Amino acid sequence: MPVATITSKGQITIPKEIREALHLKQNNKVAIVAEEGVAIIKPIRGNILDIGASVKLSAKEKPIDFKKVRKETLRKIAEHAAGEGK
Repeated sequence: MPVATITSKGQITIPKEIREALHLKQNNKVAIVAEEGVAIIKPIRGNILDIGASVKLSAKEKPIDFKKVRKETLRKIAEHAAGEGK
């Protein structure tokens, strides 16, 4: 079983065996999910719209509309860029 050590900054290196099994390369992103005292590493592929279903909500929260979030973010970026040109 591969083992990783946590540094003083809370960082770990994913062992080569695991990186190869998950087809991880430099600069790839992973999500680390804690479930019942176990950490699960999940590679993130694609964009934020692809991982929308992986976000867990409490019973009181409404589902997140990632398309709406992306559209609003792009609108704010455009507004910011336009404001700096003045």
